[in-house]
Amino acid sequence: MTRFEVGVGDRVLAVQVSGAADGRPVFLLHGTPGSGSGPRPRSSVLYRQGIRLISYDRPGYGGSTRLPNRRVVDAAADVRAIADGMDIKRFALVGRSGGGPHALACAAVLPHRVDRAAVLVGLAPWDAADLNWYEGMADQNASKHIAADQGTVEMMHDLRALAEQTAADPKSLLEELRTQMSAPDLRFMQSVLYRRLLVKSYAEALRDGPYGWLDDILAFRRDWGFALDTIVPPVRLWHGAHDTFSPASHSRWLAQRIPRSEVHVQHDAAHFGAMEVLPRILTWLAA
Repeated sequence: MTRFEVGVGDRVLAVQVSGAADGRPVFLLHGTPGSGSGPRPRSSVLYRQGIRLISYDRPGYGGSTRLPNRRVVDAAADVRAIADGMDIKRFALVGRSGGGPHALACAAVLPHRVDRAAVLVGLAPWDAADLNWYEGMADQNASKHIAADQGTVEMMHDLRALAEQTAADPKSLLEELRTQMSAPDLRFMQSVLYRRLLVKSYAEALRDGPYGWLDDILAFRRDWGFALDTIVPPVRLWHGAHDTFSPASHSRWLAQRIPRSEVHVQHDAAHFGAMEVLPRILTWLAA
């Protein structure tokens, strides 16, 4: 794995690259909270698939400089800067959980460079018409988004405390999430490997404070800065039917608004099943 920084104005983005150096470029956009060091297929698997997997810490997470008041659409400029710095003309993207809206932003704003995009357990816009946004969402997760509607002070206080606790003991966040999980996710968390990868990602994401997490949630509650019906590249949406963090109804809603999209809801999976399905999605993205 190669790590480096890319400058964007007066900011830096922390980037990680793994897999085949001459492989098909695919950007992996991490969840909320998360970092570019989050779970991914082993390099040997990526080599066999012929994929060059590129990930980065969104602003405010890990080693990337914060971008105050950022919007979802701002991810497109960051991905473009990384691609330009690596001399990559065309690429595919996959966004997992909170990375999903950011992947859609790139597909909308960079249609001449994005060949395909995938969203795993993603979110719909907060003001989505004819969608009960919170239905099926665990109360603790919903409360963070509700706090963003009511104002930032309460949310910043609660998330700051949670981020500080996570930075001191990354396993504590995973234990809190367990209380909100459905049966498929609880079975998934029996994997020592995946637990270790998630803990590592949380520790890296929040090492310098809660701002990436705060800015993500606030960005989801603002106008995303692009229209879903302007997305040109093919989009594949995947969701676990028993997801209690971002309900499957969000992906179904998105599929009705995004041209050239298809959706698959897996009935024996939930939120963290997105990590297991990723290799199959990468095969489609590299086609």
